[in-house]
Amino acid sequence: MKEKLRIAVRKFGPFESAIDKIWADFCKLNNCDLELEAIPMDLHPLYDSTLKNDGLKNGEWDIALINTDWITEAYSSNAILDLVPFINNDSSIDTEAWSNSMLGKQSFDNAFMGLPFHNGPECLIYRKDLINDPKEKEAFKAQYGRELELPKTWDDLMEVATFFNRPEDNLYGTTFAAYPDGHNTVFDFCLQLWTRGGQLITDDKKVILNSEAAVAGMNFYRKALQNTDAIHPASRDFDSVKAGLAFAAGELAMCVNWFGFAANCEVNANSQVKGKVDVAYIPAGEGGEGVSLNAYWMYVIGAGSKKQQVAYDFIKFATSAQNDELLTLEGGIGCRVSTWRSPKVNAEIPYYHKLEELHQNTKSLPRMGNWSQIADIIDELVLKVINTEEAIESILETAQTKVNKL
Repeated sequence: MKEKLRIAVRKFGPFESAIDKIWADFCKLNNCDLELEAIPMDLHPLYDSTLKNDGLKNGEWDIALINTDWITEAYSSNAILDLVPFINNDSSIDTEAWSNSMLGKQSFDNAFMGLPFHNGPECLIYRKDLINDPKEKEAFKAQYGRELELPKTWDDLMEVATFFNRPEDNLYGTTFAAYPDGHNTVFDFCLQLWTRGGQLITDDKKVILNSEAAVAGMNFYRKALQNTDAIHPASRDFDSVKAGLAFAAGELAMCVNWFGFAANCEVNANSQVKGKVDVAYIPAGEGGEGVSLNAYWMYVIGAGSKKQQVAYDFIKFATSAQNDELLTLEGGIGCRVSTWRSPKVNAEIPYYHKLEELHQNTKSLPRMGNWSQIADIIDELVLKVINTEEAIESILETAQTKVNKL
């Protein structure tokens, strides 16, 4: 029986198919006699298997895909391998191929813990065929007394979403990925906070959940999730992947989601909206601007792996310029600047070059070893916001007290 190289993968069809193809090419080039065992998992099982249950540390996994939310915990718990010794002995890898926005989260002092795999800041994804339709523009102006244009504010977003909400056509105005997985609701909380000029963390590293901006953001979020005249009825069951698939199926006029789900509409054979999509900055709240959220996935090597050199050779190959493009055309989002600018990629995904611009105005979640605990508290508070009638101020104060005790 062949030895196996085991990779823990974020469950998503394009990730899985790209890794399979890249592995096949890697084996042809290197006469590799290992067998790939790539196991796709949803977010919670992936986190539990790799970090909570020490799978990376004890050698259960040679490689894993982990995101920027988890990288500090992975580093501080000695679960993953520092790549600097490998990179220093490898003249063929050029870390300047990526923008600084793709390298910061995995850099700790003199250590470098992962190679960028998949990115794409959150943005407004919209149906340009609907927004630019002269008949729709005429009908909107007659109903609302103003021009139909891309929403610049959250209130504008809900008004335009209400206009396009047509359940009889299986078309809904918008959605929010409100599934309680410790990620999607957390990202929405941060976007509502940041786009209103609020801060999540102070200069002295204190997490602030009960600011005026947070109150305003959660008041909006509660009303939005309850607005059955504007949002997709399955919103509370949507994580970002399901929301992206609903958009690709033609069920949404617009939504705030990761850039990758816009790109997927152009390369997914099942997409109903190919050629009808574009992206723009996220809407803003009062006193804020359309700030995006930068989070990304990376390849890391398990500290307990017995195949560390092969693991490094593979992740270097997998993140090469050629394979970064391959991932992109499968439906993922390549991380290299060369991919963002690629004529081949932009011919397939006409707005792909906008990634470079979107990366200029992003914020990231804080790097904290106990971030997963804080994220659970934020997840809980957002669920209270959308599932109860408790005063927003009270919910945020309770959450703040919990964070202060950590």
